[in-house]
Amino acid sequence: MNHLDIDEGSGENRASTELLSERLSKVVEAMPDEGVTLGDLRQLVGPDGLMLLVALLSLVFLIPVSIPGVSTVFGLAILLISVSRLFGRDLWMPKKVQGRVISTEKLLPAFDRAFKWLHRLEKISKPRRMEWLAADGLVGVINSCALILGAVLLMMPFGLIPFSNTIPAVALLCLAIGIVQRDGVCILLGHISNVLTIIYFSVLIGGSGVAISEALRRFSE
Repeated sequence: MNHLDIDEGSGENRASTELLSERLSKVVEAMPDEGVTLGDLRQLVGPDGLMLLVALLSLVFLIPVSIPGVSTVFGLAILLISVSRLFGRDLWMPKKVQGRVISTEKLLPAFDRAFKWLHRLEKISKPRRMEWLAADGLVGVINSCALILGAVLLMMPFGLIPFSNTIPAVALLCLAIGIVQRDGVCILLGHISNVLTIIYFSVLIGGSGVAISEALRRFSE
């Protein structure tokens, strides 16, 4: 597997001998048994681990149907992280969002299943590949906007529909890993997943509209 080259948060390069999955596993293992807040997770990943936090929050949704209520809270957190990255500002979160307690008991099974997919993605990702797609400047702005888009799509009210959270979560995870490892191919996969999410949601909305129109037509006959 590949080792990570961290380039986030403070904007300084910092080499890590740990795999992304190893770092995130330590965060999950350190979560309080009685419940965890976003403030707890932010503290556990460290001050320079905002993209790691995005990856961690995205992992929960790598299952067909997500945990009710989590997509809004986690999606909002990812959105705030992405906006702060876009404008180069320190991360700010409302106290109500940071203090929202989420059941650790419900999160752990989702993390356990998600780590299997993360291990597979780690085998595909390679540090500093097509690095120009992970550059700062205009490309960095585009990637930050893609993170914002992924967070908004994750928060769409389709949580009970299979894969409606999974596809945007894949986009966010690929983008986060790509930014951390400066892997342009992984970032490109994130952009593609965002496009697939938009197509999927368009089909859902269009199909629902057709079904409603047909029901109304039959009802009026």
